[in-house]
Amino acid sequence: MMLTRWDPFRDLTRLQDRINRLFDESFPALTGKEEEGILGTWSPDVDIYETDKAVVLKADLPGIKKEDLSVEVKDNVLTLRGERKFEKEVKRDNYYRAERAYGSFQRAFSLPATVKGDKIKAKFKNGVLEIEIPKIEEAKPKRIAIDVE
Repeated sequence: MMLTRWDPFRDLTRLQDRINRLFDESFPALTGKEEEGILGTWSPDVDIYETDKAVVLKADLPGIKKEDLSVEVKDNVLTLRGERKFEKEVKRDNYYRAERAYGSFQRAFSLPATVKGDKIKAKFKNGVLEIEIPKIEEAKPKRIAIDVE
């Protein structure tokens, strides 16, 4: 089992993200998030789990092209950026319901100190981005013989 440092502000950060998203979706003109066509900001759903050899992140990114994605690691923070572009211009008057969001997104994740940030592998298939971050091998204890004099 991997130990991670407890961050007392993690839950507050999540709450702030949700409140910001609520305001962006409810008042796009006030927050500067107004888009032509369908309004709203979005953030992809992400699963993060650990295996014996790696930490794995999977992000649902339907409708996004590989060219519109960016994955970066800096100072042990993994940043995922991308953009879902409008498929085609449709007048809003013709819509019965518009729930899908378009536009840019950015998500950042702190990586544990026990991973190799420079050995990350990413693959994109069927709208799912999978990022594998290998773990650093644990130091194995070395037995030292004691000489008797």
